[in-house]
Amino acid sequence: MRHCINCCIQLSPDDVQTQQVSCRGGSHHGRQECPVCKAENKIVFRVDELLISSPFHYGAFPSNPSLMEGENPSDAKEHHHQSSVNNISYVKDYPSIKLIINSITSRIEFTTRQLPDVEDLKKQELHMFSVIPHKFLPNSKSPCWYEEFTGRNTTDPYLTNSYVLYSKRFRSTFDTLRKAFWGHLSHAHGKHFRLRCLPHFYIIGQPKCGTTDLYDRLRLHPEVKFSAIKEPHWWTRKRFGIVRLRDGLRDRYPVEDYLDLFDLAAHQIHQGLQASAAKEPSKMNRIIIGEASASTMWDNNAWTLFYDNGTDGEPPFLTQDFIHAFQPDAKLIVMLRDPVERLYSDYLYFASSNKSADDFHEKVTEALQLFENCMLDYSLRACVYNNTLNNAMPVRLQVGLYAVYLLDWLTVFSKEQFLILRLEDHASNVKDTMHRVFQFLSLGPLSEKQEALMTKSPASNTRRPEDRDLGPMWPVTQRLLRDFYGPFNARLAQVLADEAFLWRKT
Repeated sequence: MRHCINCCIQLSPDDVQTQQVSCRGGSHHGRQECPVCKAENKIVFRVDELLISSPFHYGAFPSNPSLMEGENPSDAKEHHHQSSVNNISYVKDYPSIKLIINSITSRIEFTTRQLPDVEDLKKQELHMFSVIPHKFLPNSKSPCWYEEFTGRNTTDPYLTNSYVLYSKRFRSTFDTLRKAFWGHLSHAHGKHFRLRCLPHFYIIGQPKCGTTDLYDRLRLHPEVKFSAIKEPHWWTRKRFGIVRLRDGLRDRYPVEDYLDLFDLAAHQIHQGLQASAAKEPSKMNRIIIGEASASTMWDNNAWTLFYDNGTDGEPPFLTQDFIHAFQPDAKLIVMLRDPVERLYSDYLYFASSNKSADDFHEKVTEALQLFENCMLDYSLRACVYNNTLNNAMPVRLQVGLYAVYLLDWLTVFSKEQFLILRLEDHASNVKDTMHRVFQFLSLGPLSEKQEALMTKSPASNTRRPEDRDLGPMWPVTQRLLRDFYGPFNARLAQVLADEAFLWRKT
């Protein structure tokens, strides 16, 4: 059932010639063995030192899996574009794929990660630690501080901001910030000072779990201000110079570029602090800043390109280590959904062509096979955070392994700092979800009109009409994914002491 090419193909933007490089012992910028290519018919491309999945299609399993084992062939009529003969033949492959899942689940071990020293973190991000202070203003709920601005009133403070340089759609946002900038500086002793802020809370994940809808509703609260860009992806991608994988590495975005995104909120906080300075200098400013990059919880793919002291393929540093170093009191919101449905939604959203239940099934079986290959030789954590594997899998199977990510976040943050929500609950009772968020963030009450606007608005970022026409995944694909995600859901439900996260009924 398996075939071996056992090589990678390396492509460079400056060299259109392909070069075969052995996975084992060959040139591998990630400083670890490639767990994907070995003993597999898999080709992985490098573009400017970033691995992306091969566009070449292959797979050991047939691709028409509409019936579950024991299902009556006549039930297939709802899948009008498939023949019952093919349906039955593909269901027969379920036992073979189930063996792969059994192999994976037999090797699952949730181990506690080794935490890095703060001094080691500083060595990795010297500039970041030189910019962000250890203490913040005592009368601001958001972590803010004043820093000197040495430019003149004709100076463009955003001239070199990478978000502006690399994306035209952000330029109008920065035009607004630019016009208001000088008027929001503080002036003392012939010097000028700007207020800098980090988020008070982060919506850290997961993709295709309703984070956009939560963001759109929450930003209607008058005490909440978000970054100028909904998903900066700075902690996980931009600070490493990753804009789009296909474009390779760019210059790393400095922390100042990220802080610029909170200038509009900082301006409002500054105004409030100035207004209360004379009458009530100790009065707490209630504005809180949020950030909603859905990659924050799970995406650590850049580590192999920058950190070279991993242990047995596990990353020595994770995103949360750096956030915690500066913001040990940060609040973290996570929106999750049934990982089986999340994966299908993710596929429909990101796949560019030839989308179908058949194609999804093929990609799922391919991803399961690749994940098993890694688990044969590496730990669960090493495989979950493996850049090569993650970019080789044709669907983002790893994003639904919520328990792995949450347990690693809980090594640095306490459980009380998290609000874990389910999309299924949010969809059925938006008002209740939003009240839980308000309470978690200690937000003030809303008027009836404000609350009605927030809770009755239509859902954001729902499935596109053309994707809805494709219908659901095949039952056999769903069954395979439930088998795969089952042990991870069980661990998540145990950690949260809530059986709803088993997703037995969604």
